Amino acid sequence: MPESPGHTPEQSHLAYLPKLVSNLLDSIVRRFSNPVTARRNRVLLLLLTAGLLTLILLPSQHLVTARYKPGEIATSDIRASQDYLLEDHELTRQLRSEAEAKAPVVYTAGDTVATTLLNSITRALNATRSARSEKPAITTAELRPLLEPVLDAQLAEGELRSLLKITNQPPVLTSLKQILDELYKQKIILDEKVFRSDIQRGIEICSTTGKSIGTATMNTPFIEIGEARRLLQTKRLDGVTADVSRHLLALTAKILKPNLFFDREATEARKKALLNDVKPVLYKIQKGEMIVRVGERVSSEQSHKLQMIYEASRGEGTLYTVLGIFGLALVLFYFPYRFACKNIRKFNPSNRDLLAIAILIVGSFFVFKLALLISANIGAAFPAVSPASYAYLFPFAAGAMIVRILLNSEVALVYCVMMAPLLGILFNSNMYVVIYALLGSVVGAHGVRQCQDRSVIYTAGLKLAVVNLALGLCFQTINSALFTMQTLYVICFTLVGALLSAMLVSAFTPLFESLFHFTTNIKLLELANLNSPLLRDLMIKAPGTYHHSVVVGNLVEAAAEAIGANPLLARVAAYYHDIGKTAKPLYFIENMQGGENRHDKLSPHMSALILISHIKEGEAMARERHLGQPIIDVIRQHHGTALIKFFYEKAKTQAEATGQQVDPQEFRYPGPKPQTREAGLVMLADAVEAASRTLVNPTPDRIQGMVQKLINRIFSDGQLDECELTLKNLHEIAKSFNRILGAIFHHRIDYPEPAHKGGIGGKKSNAHSGTEQPAKTPGPAAPHQGSSSEDLKRLGMS
Repeated sequence: MPESPGHTPEQSHLAYLPKLVSNLLDSIVRRFSNPVTARRNRVLLLLLTAGLLTLILLPSQHLVTARYKPGEIATSDIRASQDYLLEDHELTRQLRSEAEAKAPVVYTAGDTVATTLLNSITRALNATRSARSEKPAITTAELRPLLEPVLDAQLAEGELRSLLKITNQPPVLTSLKQILDELYKQKIILDEKVFRSDIQRGIEICSTTGKSIGTATMNTPFIEIGEARRLLQTKRLDGVTADVSRHLLALTAKILKPNLFFDREATEARKKALLNDVKPVLYKIQKGEMIVRVGERVSSEQSHKLQMIYEASRGEGTLYTVLGIFGLALVLFYFPYRFACKNIRKFNPSNRDLLAIAILIVGSFFVFKLALLISANIGAAFPAVSPASYAYLFPFAAGAMIVRILLNSEVALVYCVMMAPLLGILFNSNMYVVIYALLGSVVGAHGVRQCQDRSVIYTAGLKLAVVNLALGLCFQTINSALFTMQTLYVICFTLVGALLSAMLVSAFTPLFESLFHFTTNIKLLELANLNSPLLRDLMIKAPGTYHHSVVVGNLVEAAAEAIGANPLLARVAAYYHDIGKTAKPLYFIENMQGGENRHDKLSPHMSALILISHIKEGEAMARERHLGQPIIDVIRQHHGTALIKFFYEKAKTQAEATGQQVDPQEFRYPGPKPQTREAGLVMLADAVEAASRTLVNPTPDRIQGMVQKLINRIFSDGQLDECELTLKNLHEIAKSFNRILGAIFHHRIDYPEPAHKGGIGGKKSNAHSGTEQPAKTPGPAAPHQGSSSEDLKRLGMS
């Protein structure tokens, strides 16, 4: 086939490029939104987004840095790219070693050792006496397992026999106490060599409570534990024989403990305290400082500087920085998201929404990082402008404004909370940037609420400019720089940044809306066109349903304005809520012609299935035409789980004739119940408009009674339990419905037929002659006798 004139093959291929990209993205979104792998996909998206942000946020100084050994020739000029405060590890290590060598050795003086030993001997004697009283002929073999755990020592045969021979304990214990008290007046240590070596370093003596009570020197008197045991065995106990005294003192020597012993934990604590007091020796290198010039022979000092910079950028610090930024990104994304899911009712983003937000976040930070690098490089060309002032040019609020237009305020607020701290990290932990970005994003997102045209975006940009300007002046005041030339630059940059945010929002919102099929208010305005393909098809195939949908749209729009819901979304959703009826239009009464009712030839179950099918058919058509999730939700929810009462009663009558039972669930719509105010409005308006067609004489009182009865019935059936409509809202809705239906069904004067020219006698007929006043309309319909409250029975009457 010949090519069209004026179009090259390359142009023909480029024409299909946007569609190809859109189809590819649609495929990705469908795979990502697969409910089977939804949770896994969200985790993968979280990790991928955090990883990409880590690469973007990683400071530029963590790149590879050149290194030279002393004596090598530098091949390029090397300047410090920023201020470095580097640690001289060698000198710091030397100071730490000196401090560690000066740390004292801590010994603890035990003042209760003698008492502890005496208590152990007393318990052993008591245990011996008890065993002997229970069994007078007890042997040493039987006594051994009773006493060794008490004394924590192995006992000889003579020692056991000596314990059995002691019958009068008090004199023995008194004598033993005197001996131990005299012995422990000296400092008893474990090892003399170790003790003298520790004295060289310095010994600090502490009490058992950790309080310092003195120091030990070479003149401090002490004895080894072995010497103390020998001295103990030279003593003589009162009240017992010499043999018993010798064995009992030998037993005491076995369990003898030193009263001055090495305290490892306290020593390590002293050492650690001294090491902590040693501050790292820092070496400062200023930004722009020339470290080595091209062609120079690198000196030892220059090599040392390059090595320290390299270690700062490539050592463990870089790994920790990467892990820290990655972990911080995970925390900032996950925990606000979980909090919002649990506590913010309208926060329920789908996988498609999260994918779009992730792309927006990564793209924004990529642009910010690129702009940051550019502003750093052009700083030399404009030395009068402070580098910190360029931050006011950045369109921080653009992302939040786009999220607010595409989704809702709740998601936009969480987006602001996530973004602001990360922007502070990007700008070297600048707290001013966090405040500036957070408040500007919140104000910008608030300014584009219910955005229906581009003028709203630029109006929001003006509000953003005012807030940015106020913040910029506050920051200048804090820095004592309000009356300087920099303030003029700040003023200009804040205004330009706000305008740039509005321009980016205006440019990128349609792109995200098209690629991800978001339903914004602008999209709703397009769908509200009654000449759209779906509505035109509905008008041709199901004219009754089309007229019904238009009237329902008028009802819900007025009601939405009355209760503060979204009138545009409610009206557009009402237009499309019954598009599924175009599949079988003649099975719905508003489209039947000629009095033929096709349901007369069907069973009640089949009729109910056909009625229910228009929900699934409408949902499929809405997804195919990308009407958006809010409208799809209304299509699914506008009947809730209501009972198709006519066919249920018909099926029940037929079943009773044959003695069978009918399950009412087979005659209920699949639901779910309305989840939003707009869906609840469409449900109410749908029922009210359909019922209004059955009124024989639609007077205001009859309309009011009918509206009141239907709203009561829907409320009592529990169909409004899951949406946000309150009793006050239902009252306002009823009043709105009464007003709209009253205008639709208002009475007109019954004009007579026009008089013909040339009447009898040439007299003209009176145009109003023969007109009769309309008869009195009956009172309102009887209220619904359900379980609803008295307030509901008065809906719309005031």
